[in-house]
Amino acid sequence: MEEETKDSTASTNQEQEKPPRTARNIVTVEDAGPCKKKVVIEVPEESIKEAIDEQYKELSREAVLPGFRKGRAPRRLLEKRFGKETNEQIKLKLLAEASEAAIKDKELDILGDPDIDFEKVELPAAGAMKFEFEAEVRPEFELPKLEKIPVKRDKLAVTEEQIDREIEQLRRWSGVWTPREGGQVELDDQIIADVLLRPELTEEEKAKQAEAAEKAEKGEEPEEGQTLEAETKLDNTEVYVRASGFVGAVPVEKLDELLVGAKITDIKTTTVEVPKTYFREEYRGRKVDVSIEVKEIKYLKPAEINEQFLQRYNVESEADLRERVRDNLQERQEDRVRNDMSEQIYQYLLGNTSFDLPLDIVARQAGTILQRQYINLLQRGLSRQQIEEQMEQLRAGSEEQAKEQLKTFFIMDKVADKLEIEVTEEEINGHIAQIAIQRGQRPEKMKEQMERDGSLAQFRMDVRQNKCINRLLETADITEQESPGAEAKPKRTRKTAKKSAEDKAEKKDQ
Repeated sequence: MEEETKDSTASTNQEQEKPPRTARNIVTVEDAGPCKKKVVIEVPEESIKEAIDEQYKELSREAVLPGFRKGRAPRRLLEKRFGKETNEQIKLKLLAEASEAAIKDKELDILGDPDIDFEKVELPAAGAMKFEFEAEVRPEFELPKLEKIPVKRDKLAVTEEQIDREIEQLRRWSGVWTPREGGQVELDDQIIADVLLRPELTEEEKAKQAEAAEKAEKGEEPEEGQTLEAETKLDNTEVYVRASGFVGAVPVEKLDELLVGAKITDIKTTTVEVPKTYFREEYRGRKVDVSIEVKEIKYLKPAEINEQFLQRYNVESEADLRERVRDNLQERQEDRVRNDMSEQIYQYLLGNTSFDLPLDIVARQAGTILQRQYINLLQRGLSRQQIEEQMEQLRAGSEEQAKEQLKTFFIMDKVADKLEIEVTEEEINGHIAQIAIQRGQRPEKMKEQMERDGSLAQFRMDVRQNKCINRLLETADITEQESPGAEAKPKRTRKTAKKSAEDKAEKKDQ
């Protein structure tokens, strides 16, 4: 039984590992644009005949024709019965073999699959078969020096003033809104008010309103769409007194200037112009008259630092609380500094590396980004017409974003190869487990979800990219500088693999 198995296996391997064609294909490669090659291949007649003979030998072993035992049907009958289908199979087989061999022999690092128009290629009755295809190839470029990349690092310094501000914020979060008796509205107060919102109607809407009113006078029912809400009244609604805020669902700039100093029973009015991109359709792009009648005034009374307050944060004393706040601020500063240093590495690599990008891939990536932005704007409430008005600007932004993403990908991929950085399955599982634990999910379930939605491959690349940045930072020429302060506006940072996965999980939960 073992001998039969060995013989069978050997036979199968011989069939799978067929020797190359006797005659060699003629292959020429030409430039067809940035990162694009045109490959012209001529398959000689001898190779075509070999492929035809092989195909009919296989077919003769399996085909059954009336009047003939299996494997005994003459080839001329097989050609008559199966010729069209067989020729198509031979053609596809030769195209695949020839294109694969050409890519390998010419050492073309292609992106995706070769673009072969199979319908235009015919298997000739005699002579060579000639075909061509275009393929996008990986950009060729030299990396800048990877050792001693100049990087500036902010000095970390958590001050007592920062700790005081953080604790004050904790006290406010735990605070209670308290009536401000007999006083005036102050900045950051909360008022309880009766609100009236009156959006300006278009001429068409005014005409419909007039027609509806006329029918009402006659005792007739107005037609659908004729009755419009001319105003919205909101009783006992909360309004927070800030530089920019909301009154009902209407955004109001300089709200503090309108309300600070007001007393109970005062009525404050203003007219605002709601942006054309606003998510609420009934106010979008309109002028809205806003009336606010103050009924109550409240201020936020911060919580006292007492036993109950300390228990809320699982500490025993104010000193312990300050130490915990210090640690949190230190960690946030370290993250900020780390992100800033990583961004400097990216900018160094991008700024010192120049190469063309595959235009078709740029277009596809830009299309994906544009589609994502389009859906996001629809979800925010914009109409398709309003989005189309911004399309030129959105398209330009999407293309620039796509170029930077792709350039970063090709550079970091080459950096990883040069530094011989790989990512093990254990590392991937470890990163996923860390995120899953933070979100209260099972790691294996999260990984399965990432495999299903196609995000695992990107996650793997992100982890590898982060390892590259870590290695480059180890050998960087780091200069310390005075920190602009923890309150400084955070710089633009790229998504890490961890952050990317967290974002995907959050979207799934929503």
